[in-house]
Amino acid sequence: MFIDKVKIKVKAGNGGNGAVSFHREKYVAAGGPDGGDGGRGGDIVFQADTNLSTLVDFKYRKNYVAPNGEPGSKKRCTGKSAEPLVIKVPLGTVIKEANSGRIMADLSTKEPVVVAKGGKGGWGNQHFATPTRQIPRFSKPGMPGECFELTLELKLLADVGLVGFPNVGKSSLISVVSEAKPQIANYHFTTLTPVLGVVRVDEEKSFVMADIPGLIEGASEGIGLGHEFLRHVERCRLIVHLVDVSGIEGRDPIEDFEKINQELKNFDEELAKRPQIVAANKCDLANEEQIAAFRQYIEKKQIPFFPISAATRTGVDALINEVAAQLDQLPPILRYEPEPLPMEIFAPTGRDKFEVRKREGIFEVEAEWLIPILSTVNMDDYESLQYFQRVLRESGIINKLEEMGVQEGDTVSIYDLEFDYVR
Repeated sequence: MFIDKVKIKVKAGNGGNGAVSFHREKYVAAGGPDGGDGGRGGDIVFQADTNLSTLVDFKYRKNYVAPNGEPGSKKRCTGKSAEPLVIKVPLGTVIKEANSGRIMADLSTKEPVVVAKGGKGGWGNQHFATPTRQIPRFSKPGMPGECFELTLELKLLADVGLVGFPNVGKSSLISVVSEAKPQIANYHFTTLTPVLGVVRVDEEKSFVMADIPGLIEGASEGIGLGHEFLRHVERCRLIVHLVDVSGIEGRDPIEDFEKINQELKNFDEELAKRPQIVAANKCDLANEEQIAAFRQYIEKKQIPFFPISAATRTGVDALINEVAAQLDQLPPILRYEPEPLPMEIFAPTGRDKFEVRKREGIFEVEAEWLIPILSTVNMDDYESLQYFQRVLRESGIINKLEEMGVQEGDTVSIYDLEFDYVR
């Protein structure tokens, strides 16, 4: 099954929590805090694998979660950092953020790419000792790992894209110029998936050709198979446009040529500007007038024209030599650069995001980032409470409560924690 576009969710591991611990040793009266830091959470890493040719594995598994870092322990021992979760994808896979469409990575090489970073481990209480706070009974929680909903798109890495209406001989051509063995039959849509073939020009030169199936009029709007597979032409440096010049199916080669080019333009303006070579196939079934009329039309557009017969291999060598010569002059295969985060992402976030409302005399505070902090605060320890109060003050929550008229003795509720407000 050929699957070239899927949507998945990935979640990097959370950092381990810092430890609260105190050194205990015989004859050592005041060992001090020795809680270790938490380990780092596992990253989500994508790596291209040349043994894969489809995204079918992602059809059955949609969620990928990396392991969390281990918490710190006593004697200043740092928790073990988690191993990354490595996800294998076919070469040529483009990773996008599903909601924004932002390109995050292009797996055009075997180099692994970190897409979601694991959270940092939290600090142990060893870091919070000061001359005035010698027994800190609190630590910092680990940071959450990054979480994304991703779209994976496979865009074949081919130098040359074969385009044209169904049954014009694309499969026949790629079968005689490469080792590819596509299904060949005399009916439309014989080829249901893109086919890659390596074309060897000589011992030291070769290029990759892709047979792009299913292009018909309206392909860019989802008609036929073309909408599914047009993305595989995007990377191609050169387009070989195959046209049935014989007209044995009752179609006009000039109309066919213009319709396919219009579909390429509708799909992507840049794609329509890509260099083209026109191969007039089935010349063995056409007469001289048909070939001459089509040649005159194409050469007026200053596009290289080659009459061929894939079935008899007539003119095929000349076509391949021209393709190789043009590729020598063209830039390398298109690579997609990761796009930066939009500027609005850098607007103040995190601890400035909270909501305070008064309900039945109780001031209720909601701030998701406070949840892990609440789990580490020791309400029976004065210094831990001081730390918690400083967090509330620096984030603006205290100021907001005072703006809303909180008075000493009023009840403040933060999730499952309730306390009396004290100035």
